[in-house]
Amino acid sequence: MALKIWASLALLCVCHSVLVEAVLAEVGDPVRGQAVFLDRDLGHCVLCHQVSSLGVPFQGNIGPDLSNVGQRLSRKDLWDKIADPTVSNSESTMPAYHRTSDLRQVQPEYLGKPILSQAELNDLVAYLQTLRDAP
Repeated sequence: MALKIWASLALLCVCHSVLVEAVLAEVGDPVRGQAVFLDRDLGHCVLCHQVSSLGVPFQGNIGPDLSNVGQRLSRKDLWDKIADPTVSNSESTMPAYHRTSDLRQVQPEYLGKPILSQAELNDLVAYLQTLRDAP
């Protein structure tokens, strides 16, 4: 019985890795990603974060400054932190932009739906990857 459980867990891990690799294989568009970063109806990341190169007023200071996040975090790390920040930090107040279960205070029409689609998340990650300190 225990062997079957371990085999099932191993298969689940392999399938998860294959799925993550497939998602990460789709490279997003940084221009569309910047729009997601700013859009009030999508990411609206600028509400909590700032990016010095953006030059837009009223950038947030609740979350970390993302001005050089592209040189600090890998593409996978960015994707994971945006998709579900509670995986790496259970105390995170940042919304899970791609998780669809175990959510609280969700209006019925949004139940089971991610905030950002996979394409929007890939675009946002592509934009964040461009954020690097000038040499």
